[in-house]
Amino acid sequence: MDKIKWGIIGTGRIARAFVTALAAVPDAELYAVGSRNAEKATDFAQEYGFKHSYGSYDALLSDNNIDIVYIATPMASHYDNCISALNSGRNVFCEKSVTLNAVQLRDILALADKKKLFFCEAMWMKCRPTHLKMKEWLGSGKIGDIRYIKADFSNFVPYNSEDRLFRADCGGGALLDVTVYPLTLIHDLLGKPDEIQSAANLSGGVDVSDSLILRYKDGVFASIESGFEIGLRNNAVISGTEGSIVFDDCFFCTDTISLYDKERRLVEQYNAPARVNGYEYEIEEVHRCLSSGLTDSSLIPHQGTLEVMEIMDFLRSKWGLKFPQE
Repeated sequence: MDKIKWGIIGTGRIARAFVTALAAVPDAELYAVGSRNAEKATDFAQEYGFKHSYGSYDALLSDNNIDIVYIATPMASHYDNCISALNSGRNVFCEKSVTLNAVQLRDILALADKKKLFFCEAMWMKCRPTHLKMKEWLGSGKIGDIRYIKADFSNFVPYNSEDRLFRADCGGGALLDVTVYPLTLIHDLLGKPDEIQSAANLSGGVDVSDSLILRYKDGVFASIESGFEIGLRNNAVISGTEGSIVFDDCFFCTDTISLYDKERRLVEQYNAPARVNGYEYEIEEVHRCLSSGLTDSSLIPHQGTLEVMEIMDFLRSKWGLKFPQE
């Protein structure tokens, strides 16, 4: 395959971060950008060097030169955007959380399978060197058997009724925006829990803070604190029978992890500064899959994304939260 031609749907903050990395990946071509506002699409294309801009998503999806579409719209729009892209014959890389619920995700995965197209959630954390090194350490028995995982993701965000984070109609709330990260980390290592205890602070039809305890067989458990009401260090600790792995603050994008023995003595430290801003690693994983004819990433597999979504569905059912689209 020659350079992989990317089409971008959405021109917000996350799209800008992603495209900054995309421009630095040698086999990526910044081909086209689409927005519901033609002027925004044109400005974005000129700023980042895209060859084409489109004033609607449908117009972008009708361009048969596009190899893959990156979707960076609000979460409530992901389902429709993904279905439209797949029906147009486009491979899809969609920002997290990939859908509002598991029903939507199953529809998307079934369509991608029918069309034999690549589909993946843009969970950049799982492609970063620190995450891969952590799994390498675990695989070689560096900390023995996992007994406990703690992972937090809570930032203070001033309430704004117009902000998508606080709007149920946009798929807002802490669960889909930030809790998904520690939940994905824990699921990646332990799978689906046998029991979940949880509490959430609710406001305006969304969750603004979450507290979770996930229990597994043989007494293994994990805990999560997340939300928009307070600022935490947002680090993560994986504790085992022979030691522990500690992620620096902002575990989902940190450059540094440390390995300790069971006496809490530092054994090894791993540091891998991002070449650009960290999004380059997930882009390279997408390119690997496309170049190899794969429709599912081994780093961000469909089944893992679906199981995390099922857990989040369960939590919302316990909290009595439904999105207007459901």
